[in-house]
Amino acid sequence: MRAFRRHYLSLIVGMTLSAGAMAQALPQADYKMDKEKIAADHLTAKEACKPLSGNAADICKAEAEGKEKVAKAELEYRNKPTRANHSKVLIQKAESEYSVAKERCDDKAGNLQDICVKEAKAAEITAKADAKVQKKTSAARKEAAEDKSDAQFQVAKEMCDAFSDVSKDKCLSDAETRFGKK
Repeated sequence: MRAFRRHYLSLIVGMTLSAGAMAQALPQADYKMDKEKIAADHLTAKEACKPLSGNAADICKAEAEGKEKVAKAELEYRNKPTRANHSKVLIQKAESEYSVAKERCDDKAGNLQDICVKEAKAAEITAKADAKVQKKTSAARKEAAEDKSDAQFQVAKEMCDAFSDVSKDKCLSDAETRFGKK
């Protein structure tokens, strides 16, 4: 579970830092090509599960399904980088990890199996809660930044009132440009 948390935290940091760079949608051809690649990778992963039997096959299938769902969520996020899509990626990863962990628990018996399943469920709930919190804090930060910008714009407007006519108009125009009010 610790490895999962480290992986999850590194994912959050990475996606947070790269969100600005990915602010543009994918070209439609790239989107379609990536979607086809995901489908092909999924078929390949499912084929790799065929020689396996028993719980090993179940684990393999759960991993294949999880990778496909996560890849689709990531593709949607790359295509439309919104907070909601980012949250969907994190939630899908949590659900996929849970599905695989639950299958791995089937190898155990009795109380050990119950503990394993509960640990997996706890990790999923934690990851989903973290995704929800991150989405809300991201929205709150954006709102706070907008409020700060509005307040600074009001101050700039007041400062412009000290000027007259052309100077005042230029000052207001500069302030509107600087604070994105045009």
